Amino acid sequence: MSDNSKVLGVVVIARHGDRQGFYQDPNTYTASSTVITPLGEVQEFRLGQLIRSHYLNSSSPLFISGVNSSVPDQTQILARADAGGEGGVIVNSAMALLQGLFPANPNATTTLANGTTVSAPLNGYQYLPIESVEPDNDVSLEGWTQCAAFDQSTQNFYQSAVFQQKKAESASFLSQLPRYLDGRNATLENMWNIFDFMNVEDIHDSSFAQNLPENFLEQARDLANFHEYGVFSDPDLAGIGNIAFRTTLPSVLNGLNSIQNSSQPLKLVYEAVSYKPFLSMFNMTGAAAMNPQLAGVVNYAAAVILEVLQPSDSSSEPVIRFKFKNGTDDPDFKTYNFMNSTQDVALSTFVNYMAPAAINSTSEWCTICGNTQNRGCGAISAAAANARAAAAVHQPISPVGAGFLGAGLTIFVALCMLGILFFLGILTVGRGKSRRNRKSGSESDSIERKA
Repeated sequence: MSDNSKVLGVVVIARHGDRQGFYQDPNTYTASSTVITPLGEVQEFRLGQLIRSHYLNSSSPLFISGVNSSVPDQTQILARADAGGEGGVIVNSAMALLQGLFPANPNATTTLANGTTVSAPLNGYQYLPIESVEPDNDVSLEGWTQCAAFDQSTQNFYQSAVFQQKKAESASFLSQLPRYLDGRNATLENMWNIFDFMNVEDIHDSSFAQNLPENFLEQARDLANFHEYGVFSDPDLAGIGNIAFRTTLPSVLNGLNSIQNSSQPLKLVYEAVSYKPFLSMFNMTGAAAMNPQLAGVVNYAAAVILEVLQPSDSSSEPVIRFKFKNGTDDPDFKTYNFMNSTQDVALSTFVNYMAPAAINSTSEWCTICGNTQNRGCGAISAAAANARAAAAVHQPISPVGAGFLGAGLTIFVALCMLGILFFLGILTVGRGKSRRNRKSGSESDSIERKA
């Protein structure tokens, strides 16, 4: 595709920045709360600055057509952040990224009727709304928790031949780790927590970093990549292992469709998430199959950008270009092949392929996960039960019942008609015989008289 394409807009999917210690159950992925660090805030702020330099800079070839780049037009931007298991880390990351995307504007002033000029606080700090996605109310950014089907899929992976083989291969390495884990279980099932603890300590504890043997962190990362990609991927596009991105898909697809629709103002969609949706997304889009280095846990402040481009040939439909930056490991975004193509992918092709796998409602999620109690499923189950009860009260009549009802109505109508005939004197009971008898008597008298 020609580089003369026009950027219509972008969908940004970004992981949160550096945070403090964190634990999640290896069987259910129920997570503990944690907090973002100043390093994490800086990582996200710089990511926002980089995205701005590409898409909100009028001198950039990737400048989004028609976007307001100085003062944000809130109709052009949709920002959503997972407010789930990691506490406020992801929401705070989103705030930092948006500040890099739309930095303070000292020209943000207003003049009052009395002539006083008032400047916005913090040298023109720009407030962009962020939709805080609470897991108990909205499953879209955290579809894997309290999902029995996903939990069973995780257990199936742990019991699989490939997992057992990896467990045997890594046993020697894992046996050397307990002294560095502060009491954590050194098992392959617990590999995410092992790696995350080692990674956090390596960043923030100089003593730990100095004492950890060379290559231990890299080996732990490799095992964590194997572990997490196995849990959060599935060979079936609509498989339960892909649930982390399947629940996010409706927002992504709606965003892409709105961006390509010139009658709608949306230009930029930002989804602030944990690392898990990336794994499912890389698997579902085929990006990991075409780029094996993507089959693993992304770094802090990693981001995927789906560019919506209008080719220079205006008669052609918009296309999608897949870009990724793996946190601070990469200085800038790189373009990756996906969807089994070495070219940009037509928007309609992407949407038509992905849409059937999307989980579009909480009700659908409840059914897929087998949840009848949590995250709104209890209310949905109760409503369904009430509907069934109401339907039972007003059951449609059976064919046999309809036959009896029809016969009864026929008899009723016939009786009503007879009643009317009797009332009008057209039909009587017994009086007809009496008249005939009287007539016969008269005739006899006449004969006798004649005789």
